[in-house]
Amino acid sequence: MPPKVSTAATRSALLAAAREEFAAYGIAGARVDRIAERAGVNKERIYGHFGNKEKLFDTVITEALDDLTAQIALPGRDPADYVARLADYYHDHPELVRLLMWEALNYRGQELLPGQEARVERCARKAASMADEPTPGTSRTLFLLTGLALFPAMMPQLARIMLGESADGTEAHEVMRDHAAAFVSAATGDPLASPGSRRASPS
Repeated sequence: MPPKVSTAATRSALLAAAREEFAAYGIAGARVDRIAERAGVNKERIYGHFGNKEKLFDTVITEALDDLTAQIALPGRDPADYVARLADYYHDHPELVRLLMWEALNYRGQELLPGQEARVERCARKAASMADEPTPGTSRTLFLLTGLALFPAMMPQLARIMLGESADGTEAHEVMRDHAAAFVSAATGDPLASPGSRRASPS
C-alpha cells in the first residue's frame, strides 16, 4: 500500500502545479486535469480543497503576493531602492508577472477583485511607509513605482523593439533596473543613488 499523503502536502502540490498551469494558460485556458496530473493527485481533490478553478486561481495569486510581501520590505523613504528590489523580484519570478497579467485580463471591467480588501490594506501600509501623512498623491507615486519595476518583465518585446536588446537576460535586466532606480532618484531628489550604481538588496 502506498504511503498516505497529508492534506497539507496535497494542497501544496496542487498550488505549485496550478501556479505553473495558470501562468502558462490563464484561468480560461487552464485545465484541472493537467493540474491534478502534475500534482500527482485525483482532480476531485482540487474541488475538495478549493471549490472550483476560479477559487484555485485566486488562492494562487494570494500566495504569490504573500511571498512577494514577505521578501520585499516596505518602500519607506528610499523609493529608488524599492524599485530596484522589486524589479529584481519580478525578473526572478516571471510566473508572477504572467499571473498578474492574466488576472488583469480575466477581471477587466470588474470593480472588485477576490480578496481585494486585504490587498488594499497591504498597499495602504506601503504608502504609509513613504510619508508621515500619505495623500492620494503618495498612492499614485507607489503605483508608478510598481509600474517601473514591473513593466520590463511584463513587456520584454518592447525592449527588443525600442532598445534592440532582450530584457530577459541578466545583464540587460541589471542595466534597466539601475536606470529605473536612478530615474526615481532624480525624480525624488534622492542623493544616495547615481546612474549605474547597484543598490544592495537585503539578504
